[in-house]
Amino acid sequence: MIAVLNGPNMNMLGLRQPLLYGSATLDDVESLCAETADGLGLGIDFRQTNGEGELISWVHECRGRASGIVINPAGYTTTSIALMDALLASELPVIEVHVTNIHRREEFRHHSYVSKVAVGVICGLGIRGYAHALRAMADILEDV
Repeated sequence: MIAVLNGPNMNMLGLRQPLLYGSATLDDVESLCAETADGLGLGIDFRQTNGEGELISWVHECRGRASGIVINPAGYTTTSIALMDALLASELPVIEVHVTNIHRREEFRHHSYVSKVAVGVICGLGIRGYAHALRAMADILEDV
């Protein structure tokens, strides 16, 4: 099972700044992930929270029950050392996903604590980035 975790404000996808984030909703992301995972023979656990503590608790739950983590940390990307530490403690492969290209945005978005522990980062490909992340995770797990 692959955990697909989403951080704050991702529940507003499709409503919030559609010129930047597009019109796809989080339900669309979940459907895309389910379809992609099914095609790869993977199970997923898809979740979203606006709370940092809850997100960290979910990462802790992954240890021992998930094979990998695909995460869009959203606003916690640039701020949460605690999330980075939880991902490290999981001892699982992590792929970081962002709908937008964080490197073409405001300077403060260019730094990611999650990138420090991720095996890969996918950004700027819209919601398709999630499907790419799941395919990459399948490849990583096949090599283990």
